[in-house]
Formats: sequence, structure tokens, C-alpha cells
Amino acid sequence: MRKKNPARLALALLAVLLVLGIVGSKLAAQAEDGSQEPEIWINPYSDVRRGAWYYDAVRFVTDAGLMNGTATTRFSPDETTSRAMVVTILWRQAGSPSASREARFSDVELSEWYGDAVRWAVSNGIVTGHEDGTFAPEDTITREQMAAILYRYAQAQGLPCSENGSLDGYTDADLVSGYARPALGWACGSGVMQGTSATTLGPAASATRAQVAAMLMRFCDTYDL
Repeated sequence: MRKKNPARLALALLAVLLVLGIVGSKLAAQAEDGSQEPEIWINPYSDVRRGAWYYDAVRFVTDAGLMNGTATTRFSPDETTSRAMVVTILWRQAGSPSASREARFSDVELSEWYGDAVRWAVSNGIVTGHEDGTFAPEDTITREQMAAILYRYAQAQGLPCSENGSLDGYTDADLVSGYARPALGWACGSGVMQGTSATTLGPAASATRAQVAAMLMRFCDTYDL
């Protein structure tokens, strides 16, 4: 039986260790400089599949703590979003600050989960109530309302809002409410909002949770937040 050469075995082992060390160093360098970030997100949502147009947005808002799932394993991307939810999301993004002004709405109790967020949003001019003195926290938010709230939030944060994209390319541009035109011009011009198709904007359509997540991700990317 042929004897194994200890010196040769030692050299082979050293070569393996060197290769592993080089590969490990390269992977570490890639992770540090961000050139090839490894996949580390453990997706908790059974209804958010890799390859979905909103996958990266859902991952972003989840990692940032801006949005939670509707259940432990569900994000419900196609469900609508309420006014209370959107205000609370932005309040979290701002660091959950306290507010100096009361939110005097007949349908908002400060003890509610969105109470502090509504109070903060009113104090900063981000939202206003309805003429009847209500806030309607459970009302579904539309796409133009979402754009308007993000626009006011950017202004309240002192962020530049000079972009003014044209809405002329959308066949439903005439359906945009007057108050929302500057906000939608900014949202489309900055890339925060995209159309529901190449030719439609859907200003009065309800904003789904997936769309809200995407707008938040683009908003944070635009302003490097």
C-alpha cells in the first residue's frame, strides 16, 4: 500500500485554506462597498413573491419599519390603504416626533393607534380635515391624495420640491383635482409616482399597499433618506 506524503498533504491543505481566504475576503469586500449585496432578507410574506414588481418596495418598507404586514405572513399588496395608515407611516419615517398642536377632529381620539400621527401631521400642515370637522381616518386614500400628502411632507421636511413633470401624456390628466396638480407634477417629475399604465395616471383610484410601498421607496431614494 502506497504511503501518503505528509508534506504533500500539508501543501494541499494550505492551498485550500488560501483559496477560501481569498474568496472570503472578496465576499466581505463586496458586502462592505455595496457592489454585490448578498440576499439576507428572510421574506415573512407568503403573498409577496420574488419577481413581483413590488417585491423590493415591500422589502424596503419592512426593513425600514415603515409598514407592517396585515398578518404575520401576509402583506396584502392589493388591499387599499387608509388615511390613518399613510399618516402613521410618514410619522414613523420622521422619527415618531411629538406634536405641539391638537388635532381637533370629531372622529379622532388621541388614544387611537394613529392619534399621535394625525396630531403631528396637522401640526406640520401635511393633512387637513374635511369641512364637516372630521378627518375620516378609515377612508381609503386615493393616488392623488397620496401624492399631495407626500408633497406636503417633503415641504415640511425642508426638502427640495422643484421638479414639475408634465401630466399631458396621460389621457386622464383632466381628472386630476386642482389642489393635487402641483403635487402630481412633482411626484411624476421626481419619479416618486408612476402611472397605472403608460397612458393613465389613475388620480382618483385607490392607492394599494403595494403602490404606497413603492412610492415610499422611491421617495426615500430620491431624497437619500
